[in-house]
Amino acid sequence: TKNEINGIIEFLTKGPLDPNVEVVVGVPAIYLDYSREKLPKAIGVAAQNCYKVAKGAFTGENSTSMILDVGADWVIIGHSERRNVFGESDELVGEKVRHALESGLSVIACIGETLEERESGRTEEVVFRQTAAIHKAIGSGSWDKVVLAYEPVWAIGTGKTASPEQAQEVHAQLRKWLAKEVSESVSSKTRILYGGSVTAGNCKELAKKEDI
Repeated sequence: TKNEINGIIEFLTKGPLDPNVEVVVGVPAIYLDYSREKLPKAIGVAAQNCYKVAKGAFTGENSTSMILDVGADWVIIGHSERRNVFGESDELVGEKVRHALESGLSVIACIGETLEERESGRTEEVVFRQTAAIHKAIGSGSWDKVVLAYEPVWAIGTGKTASPEQAQEVHAQLRKWLAKEVSESVSSKTRILYGGSVTAGNCKELAKKEDI
């Protein structure tokens, strides 16, 4: 709601933000315009989804031109709920990432495994496959506008959190994959976020890890 958004805005503008940290707020589409108007320009605004083509009869979807038109400059693509609730495939996520980048948006591309996949020892297989689909779609040249977000599905909204060590292990393996499959430069420069039941109590320990 607008009241909840106002609370977040008040929190973010109450004190100075670290100039070395880029802050982006992911907002439901219906509130993108409102949030962009209220937030300082230094804080980015991200849509939570977009479609893979510029125009067409896709009722209910949001085009990249609509997102840009209200002043948002980021889009989140491939969130676990889009993948697991709405059935978005790795291929579709890759196509969306490519179109968003071609449209001029920066992208937060989400990857992550389910509890079943983690317990069966398939975490790396899953996140490598998801990242490979993005690489196949965009090649090696657009990674400077991509932020990867590792969000283990089993840790989202459940109160369960990957330990800093678990998160670091996956992030480190992702960097190795990027170095091998894309380039050393992309591996070292790409920001990889961790998401999943992050709180004020655990964020500092997570942030201390080298690859997060």
